[in-house]
Amino acid sequence: MNPNKTLWEKGDFTQIAQVMRQSGTALVDTLGITKELSILDLGCGDGTTAIPEAKLGAKVLGVDIASNLVAAGNKRAKAEGLSNCSFQEGDATALTDLQDKSFDLVVSIFGAMFAPKPFEVAKEMVRVTKPGGRIVMGNWIPGDPTLVAQILKISSAYTPPPPDGFISPMLWGIPDHVTERFVQAGIPKERIECSNDSFTFNAPYAPSQLLNNFKNYYGPTMNAFEAAEKNGKAVELLHELEALFNSQNNGGDNNTTSITATFLRVTVTR
Repeated sequence: MNPNKTLWEKGDFTQIAQVMRQSGTALVDTLGITKELSILDLGCGDGTTAIPEAKLGAKVLGVDIASNLVAAGNKRAKAEGLSNCSFQEGDATALTDLQDKSFDLVVSIFGAMFAPKPFEVAKEMVRVTKPGGRIVMGNWIPGDPTLVAQILKISSAYTPPPPDGFISPMLWGIPDHVTERFVQAGIPKERIECSNDSFTFNAPYAPSQLLNNFKNYYGPTMNAFEAAEKNGKAVELLHELEALFNSQNNGGDNNTTSITATFLRVTVTR
């Protein structure tokens, strides 16, 4: 079994994605999408950016390794009446079903960064992009003090060491690594741009409920709690995460959550 597939099918990321809709739509609004564009949304989840892209008239294919998220995405597209948006299973390291130079725009927001073999991921994204087309990635930044980077950092301290040869997905948040990967995939350095951007998690409930959703539905956090439970440290992990969520909440009251996280925005011109 593919361990990456197992990780993202373990929980139910749709429970997290519901608090990402507003920022997902806002991000898509900055991409200059028109009806003529053909878009691949890679590591798409249930369509946090793919659905807004399709609503702007583009033809969108969402690809994700998790079958449950693909099913949820197709259900959302059908409910929205979006015949120009479909979802299918696929692995970002080997997009075997997709032809060379097929898409005007490849988008991957907190998706492809989690696939293993990052050089293969960059190569595949470049391969399926048309000459003159663009690749846009959103990647969490290692060591960043904001929410998701800290969730992953705290969680990793409670889980067993990764296997030999493991490459941290967080390296996608470092411009030098991003440049190296795309240059090796054939992109001139001057066509690779990196800048910091922000993404806000908005929920009509308390930070404790959002944390509960991460604990119960987000694969990396689920693994951390399982490991912590075995080591008698689950309460310690919970307290660390509670302090994080509460300190970063700008919701204005105890029953609203609004937490902004910083990410690296990558734009590559093919």
